[in-house]
Amino acid sequence: MMIPVYFVASAVMSLSSCNNAPKNANASTNQVETVNGDHANHDHADHAGHDHGTAAEGQQPAMDNLAQGAPAQTIPAFNFYKVKSGVSFTNADIPKGKKTVFILFDPNCSHCRDEASALGKNYNKIKNVNLYFVSMNDPALMASFLETFGKELVGKPNVEVLYDRNQEFIQKIHVPKQFPANYVYGADNKLQTFWDGDKNINDIVAAYTK
Repeated sequence: MMIPVYFVASAVMSLSSCNNAPKNANASTNQVETVNGDHANHDHADHAGHDHGTAAEGQQPAMDNLAQGAPAQTIPAFNFYKVKSGVSFTNADIPKGKKTVFILFDPNCSHCRDEASALGKNYNKIKNVNLYFVSMNDPALMASFLETFGKELVGKPNVEVLYDRNQEFIQKIHVPKQFPANYVYGADNKLQTFWDGDKNINDIVAAYTK
């Protein structure tokens, strides 16, 4: 049974952006990634009431249902828009021969901001990866996201903030449970791994580059 797009979009947008519930064991094409609870350097002041326990081994995603399903195993055709210029950006515009990472985010999410900041501080380690921040939010909210929280990423040739005007991400790639949600595709455009929610920056860089 097909679930109406507006219903799925509403469900995603109503998620607690910084929901830090126990992490899921997410299956990928070649491996299973379990997001660990190791983020000792992360500032917990703004979500002290959240559960930071780790998922039991083999636990399935809570939203592993008709709405969520599995992520796209290869990068699908899509049409997003560059936030700064409004110019269309499609899958054909992705530079070839590099790994590609999509980060589905909410500009109001503190965990998304923390990840952008950490990635900025580690830019030299990820400069050879296509990195796309994608959001369905109002472009006005997205416009200053990197300038504010990941200034080291601004203007870099491999980094772009994209507006998902037609909610194609949740239709064609995946419906995550938490933000930020990371999807790592190899140079062959095949999914290598994914996770949602916050993750230790060293593990993020390793997943992007290994």
